[in-house]
Amino acid sequence: MADPDHDKVKERNDENQESDGGKKPQGQKPPSMMSRGAFGWIMVVALVVTVLLLASNVPQQAKEITWEQFYGLAETGQFEEAVTAHDTKIVGKIKPDAPGVAGEADNLLRQTVISPQSKNLRLHQLDQVGQDVKEKVDNSLLLPILLSWGPILFIVLLIYFFFIRPMRSGGAGGGMLGAFGRSRHKVVSKEHSTVRLNDVAGIEEAKDEVTEVIEFLKNPKKFQRLGGRVPRGVLLIGSPGCGKTLLAKAVAGEAEVPFFSISGSDFVEMFVGVGASRVRDLFKQAKESSPCIIFLDEIDAVGRKRGSGFNSGGHDEREQTLNAILVEMDGFESSDQVIVMAATNRADVLDPALIRPGRFDRQIQVPLPDVAGRFEILKVHAQKIKTGPDVDLEKVARGTPMFSGADLSAIINEAAIAATMQGKDFVEQTDLEEARDKVRWGRSRKSARLEEDEKKVIAYHEAGHAIVTHFDEDAEPLHKVTIIPRGRSLGATHMLPEKDKHILSRRQLLAYMRVSFGGRIAEEMFTGDQYNGTAGDIRQVTDIARAMITEYGMSERLGFRLYGADEGKNPWEQSDRPYSDETAQTIDQEIKAIIDRTYNEAKTIIETHRQQTDDLAQALIKYETLTSDEVQKVLDGEPLSRKTVSDLLAAEKKKKLEDEEKPGVTISPPEPDLPTGGAMPNPA
Repeated sequence: MADPDHDKVKERNDENQESDGGKKPQGQKPPSMMSRGAFGWIMVVALVVTVLLLASNVPQQAKEITWEQFYGLAETGQFEEAVTAHDTKIVGKIKPDAPGVAGEADNLLRQTVISPQSKNLRLHQLDQVGQDVKEKVDNSLLLPILLSWGPILFIVLLIYFFFIRPMRSGGAGGGMLGAFGRSRHKVVSKEHSTVRLNDVAGIEEAKDEVTEVIEFLKNPKKFQRLGGRVPRGVLLIGSPGCGKTLLAKAVAGEAEVPFFSISGSDFVEMFVGVGASRVRDLFKQAKESSPCIIFLDEIDAVGRKRGSGFNSGGHDEREQTLNAILVEMDGFESSDQVIVMAATNRADVLDPALIRPGRFDRQIQVPLPDVAGRFEILKVHAQKIKTGPDVDLEKVARGTPMFSGADLSAIINEAAIAATMQGKDFVEQTDLEEARDKVRWGRSRKSARLEEDEKKVIAYHEAGHAIVTHFDEDAEPLHKVTIIPRGRSLGATHMLPEKDKHILSRRQLLAYMRVSFGGRIAEEMFTGDQYNGTAGDIRQVTDIARAMITEYGMSERLGFRLYGADEGKNPWEQSDRPYSDETAQTIDQEIKAIIDRTYNEAKTIIETHRQQTDDLAQALIKYETLTSDEVQKVLDGEPLSRKTVSDLLAAEKKKKLEDEEKPGVTISPPEPDLPTGGAMPNPA
């Protein structure tokens, strides 16, 4: 037996299939809003044309004179044709050369007022002086009425079609302004919900929490048996790209219910009250389509704390929209079977009334994935492409700390594009490595040819970073070092953490500082000069040292106290400096002391391995990019077996000449397989 509620939901979803690429059913009439709007415009155009035509046909206004003057003109034969006699007036046109009208040549009409009783007498007098007269019966008053009331009628009809009629339709009808009150959500019907929980990886804890919502939508009586109430609202909190929207779609797909999605910014308009109207319209349609899921993306656009800013009046459009959301969520019944899910990366700015129990009372953290999570995400996306036998997704997962799910998806996609452009049959590990660096730091600038002296400085700079990274016990393992420009950097030393670190120790922070000093020390030691390329290293060292002293409490002299900005306070509530001048001087001394100590420690490492630093810089000049294994060979004094950059360029030039010598054949040489590099991450 057919379910009428199901048929009603399906019919409504078919009307909204524009959002998910579906086609409208055959025979479906166009929306009534378009027909009413078209009819209104036709009426407006017709009225305007009518008024213009009437205005163009208005006769020229005659100058009114007395009967004696009119009779005198007729007696002297000054009228050039027959005069017209109406019931209340007689109109005539005098000759242009008549006496006394030289300055009135633009208006030659004259009229005199008569009464119906004196009409016959006046006509007889005109006949006696030989003036031709033609009578005209005034049998229509339409023209004077239209001329008098036409503009008013036009304004009334305009107000009716564009203001009153949409308001009588509940604010969601046709017309130019009625459409503003309609919700701009997108609807994905259950037939088109293809996302499942298996498509979501790396956030297992969040997936476990939403299973209760899925079970409620599938079997609500199971919870009603013991009197339990499923949360009305689920708030997903996490960094951008972590999979909040994907998780909400997966819940709708698993529960096989319609999915209403809208962004928080779509509620706010320049007209006051439009946002609240859209909220009411959205929840009304959702209740009619229950069971379903409403997903409010970026809810912080309308859900910010009320009264926390400088411009927070009671008539603020954002606050009215928030109030409407709060009221609608309070109006839910347990039998409505409507779950409201929202996503934000700024949970700290949300209004307390929005996240209290009874509204968004279930908050699910969607964090950045760890190593295992990144590996699972990479496996999900790698199933869509062809991968080679040398692909090691676990290694890619280790080399992508703090990457979100969206970043990992971009890595797989960029690797597939790069392999396609190079004519490969499958994606290789080198493509994934290049895609990772491209997503994080930008495309490598292989066309940026550096001068030999600049190339030498950059090689010693990166060699200094690499030597300190290799010989410092507390530093992360070295992954590769390059002098190929990428993004804003001219070279990079890339480290590969063995595992994710959520906290950093004092020794690890000091190791990051020593690695940052390595570039400046090597430059000065081997070139005898200093360069501005170390600005980023100086900024990183200063940030780490200041954070250690003022925020992390890692100074014996200053102790366990916060001297930096308090993130829990608003900017206008914080003083410029919450400590004395003596304390500020002590902070500066402590920062300088920790910087000087780590600088000297890094200098000792490079001086101890001076020859190895020089060898590594020369190898970078030859090969431009070295992996960790190749760096180890250089430090051990072993030769490298692969071709240098000069060899690759020479081979490319030779192949190009051979192709040009072939008659009738033009082949574009492939781009030389030059290695690439990344940049050292900032731990501050």
